[in-house]
Parts: sequence; structure tokens; C-alpha cells
Amino acid sequence: MIFVIALAAILGAPLFCVIASSALAGFHGEGVDLSSVAINIYQLTDTQMLPTIPLFTLAGYLMSESGAPVRLVRLSRALLGWMPGGLSIVALIACAMFTAFTGASGVTIIAMGGLLYPALIAEGYPENFSLGLVTTAGALGLLFPPSLPPILYGVISKVAVDDLYRAGLLPCLLMVVLLSVYSVIVSARSHTPTTPFHFKEVFLAAREAIWEIPLPFVVIGGIYTGVFAVADAAVVTAMYALVVEVLIYREVSLKKLMAVFRETVVLVGGVLVIVSVSMASTNYMMDAQVPVKLANFTLKYISSPLTFLIVMNIFLLLVGCLLDIFSHIVIVLPLLLPLAQNYGINPIHLGIIFLANLQIGYCIPPFGMDLFISSYRFNKGILLIFRSTIPFSLILLLTVLIITYWPELSLFLLQFK
Repeated sequence: MIFVIALAAILGAPLFCVIASSALAGFHGEGVDLSSVAINIYQLTDTQMLPTIPLFTLAGYLMSESGAPVRLVRLSRALLGWMPGGLSIVALIACAMFTAFTGASGVTIIAMGGLLYPALIAEGYPENFSLGLVTTAGALGLLFPPSLPPILYGVISKVAVDDLYRAGLLPCLLMVVLLSVYSVIVSARSHTPTTPFHFKEVFLAAREAIWEIPLPFVVIGGIYTGVFAVADAAVVTAMYALVVEVLIYREVSLKKLMAVFRETVVLVGGVLVIVSVSMASTNYMMDAQVPVKLANFTLKYISSPLTFLIVMNIFLLLVGCLLDIFSHIVIVLPLLLPLAQNYGINPIHLGIIFLANLQIGYCIPPFGMDLFISSYRFNKGILLIFRSTIPFSLILLLTVLIITYWPELSLFLLQFK
């Protein structure tokens, strides 16, 4: 049965079928009633974070279908265009924020890349730099609220999502700062022009985006200050985006709104099916003591937590190149979490390491998903995309090492809850 399931996975069987089949085969082999699989799946409905997934997804789709990306870029450029490398910093911030709300860096490449890549080229930035920037910048937002991966991590690991968002803030800011420094250096070498600061342009851009400016401050500020929980933030975000994009700006017609609802339901349905069957698979592995056996094997050959962290980072990067982020979380995390606990690693710190590796894995050659999306979006050869992302990937890898071996960076803000 294991061979058949593996063959089905290789031949392209849907992931939820592969995971569910492994759970059914495992419980059958142990002589456990297969109705337990259905019970495990149903347990997902008791998860408090469950409503946040469709609500945040809906808000992200509404924003991507409206003129929000154009307004966001214009306002950011008016505020930062006067700085050396200002446009590249605008691109980093805009892509990070857009990914935080859409939850998918691939969507950011398609939606924001079409705006930013031509603008970077027109400003005189090198083609390799511009391609690398728009390909990797979207991954920066996967740790910012209200991104979905931290929510899924919290559901699987039973860690408070609010704590994950707080812990991810400083590591994300470090990534943005290091990439901004590199962008300024490239801008200085390329002698790219700057845009003079004009209060009139700032005023016009702010007035155009006046209804969208409060959203990130309300959502992010509310979560970090503890004014409301993540579930409350999801309701506020979805309702605010619906009112602003449909009723105020009127850029999402009723016909398009139905399409947005349909896309949201399809994506969320797929994610929840995978998560639900993975919970059944995880319970089987617990019953079969798979994590305990894996921990005993690992402890036999790796005694140092530092060595374990190095091996874990390499493993996560490799898996991040091959699986999408949702599959990665539901398949790998249940095995990795007990191992990390044996080495005394804080589960929140582990979450930041885990998610940071996943977002970088999307951009690592030769299998990173964002590389192929970027190649398709900009009609460029895949080898050119590979080369263009190397400097950005190296900077992000350096950041992951800092995050891994400096846990206080992730855990510092938790003391202010």
C-alpha cells in the first residue's frame, strides 16, 4: 500500500488524496476503526482560527482585483522616491504588504510585478536587479499579518497566532532593511535618478488612497497592541475591504464580486481539505510513535542544538523548493515540532525559522515556485531569472542564519504583550 500511495503521488494524485490514503492505510494496519479518520477531520471545525482563513483570503482577493496596487505604489513612491534607491525600496515595501494581505507571493509577482518591473527599468535599474527584486520581494510578506501561513502554523502547532505575528515583525524588518541597503548600493552604482519630494504629489496620492491607508495600520496595529485578536482582525479586514472596494471605489462590480467569492471558496476549500486530512495523518503518526522514533534516531547522531538547527535549515530549504507552503506546513511540521522540542527550541522561535525558510525556498533555484511564475510573467528565460535572484537569496539566507542563532530577535516583542 505504501508503494501504491507513493506511485500515486509521483503520478500527480491530488495531495489530499495522498495524505488521506496514508492515514487510512496506517490506521487499517494498526487495526483501528477507520471512522477515526472522519472524526479527526471533523475536529478541524473546533479550531478557533478557522474563520480567519476565508476572511483574510477574501480581503486579499478584493484588493488584488481593484486599483489598490496602483494606489499603493503611487503613494509609496511619493513618500520615498526622493531617496537614493527610493523606487527599489518602494517595490520591497509594496510587495511585502501586498503579499501579507493576499497570502501568496506568486500573486504579488503577477499583480505588482507588472507595475514595478517596467518602472524599475525606466528608472535605469539593471535588468537582472529588477527581475530579482520583483521575484523575491513578495516572499517578505509571509510573516506579516494578516498572512495565512502563520495562521496555519498556529493551527497545526497549537501556538498562539498573535504571538507568531509579534515574533515575526523584527525578523521581517531585518530582511527589508538588508535588502534596502543592497538596493541603495545598486542604485548608487547605476546612477539611477531620484524623484523630487513634492507635498502636492503626496497629498494627491494620499487623497486617492485615503480609504485604503488606514487598513494596514488598523489590522497590524490592532494585533500587535492586543486591541483585538486575529479572528477579530479577520472580520474587520474583510468587511473593510468589501465596503471600500465595492461600495466606495466601486472598482469591483457585483459580477466580479461573485468571481472573487468563487476564487476565495476554491482556494480556502483546497487548503482546508489538505489541513483536515493532515490532522488525521498526524494523529496516526502520533499513535504509531513516528515522532518518538525519529527523535531517538536524530538524537543518536546529532547531540548539539546548533548542529540540529543547521541540518533543519538545509532540510527546510530543500523541501521549500519542492512543495507549496501549505503542503509544507501540514506535512513537515508535525514531524519537526517534536524533534525541536527535544533540543529545547522554543516553538514560537521554531515557527519563525520554519516560515522564513519556506518563503526563501520559493525563490531558491532550481525548483522554487516563484522563479517559474516570474519567468512566465515577464517572458524571460528561466536561467536569467535564476541568476537575477542569487544576490537577494544570499541576503535572505544570511537573515535566516541571524534569525536561527539569535532567538531574542524573534522573542523580544513577546514580553510586551
